[in-house]
Amino acid sequence: MRIRRNLRRFHIERDRTIEERRRKKMSGTTTVAMHSVFVYGSLMADDVVRLLLNRIPQTSSAILPDLFSIKGRVYPAIQPAKADTVSGRVLFGITDHELYVLDEFEDTEYERQNVQVLLTDSSEKLQTKTYIWANKDDPDLYGTWDFEEWKQLRMEGFLKMTKDFAHELNLPESEA
Repeated sequence: MRIRRNLRRFHIERDRTIEERRRKKMSGTTTVAMHSVFVYGSLMADDVVRLLLNRIPQTSSAILPDLFSIKGRVYPAIQPAKADTVSGRVLFGITDHELYVLDEFEDTEYERQNVQVLLTDSSEKLQTKTYIWANKDDPDLYGTWDFEEWKQLRMEGFLKMTKDFAHELNLPESEA
């Protein structure tokens, strides 16, 4: 299972991050890199983000071109497509460790890339990270993905899967 094969790597990375923060604290430098990440699909649900990050970061609604759903799967993917847009949100203040957790959650089916989004509340353009479907020739990409439909039909099962994922990564329990 993809979770188990990445578990060891996750623990090594987590321990490295903790040690790095300890060294910085001891040396008097406490600067921690912060990232922003454009999320869409299941990561628009606060409950999913809370299970993964143990918090809900500051967010802003945003749009990005290109969203397709994947046949037979409960999550969406983005691929280039003219005249289409993706509604999502930007998570701000994401630490290196949280970015690593998101990378592990998205697994190898997605590639983290830098993109430019439009913040809908201010019309400001923002360079940020997002996860793009890795298989650019996937024949199963089609149509659009409906967040409201997903919440009604699939969110409960997806939350269980996410909780299991967080447990296997040995992430602290989040408080609802």
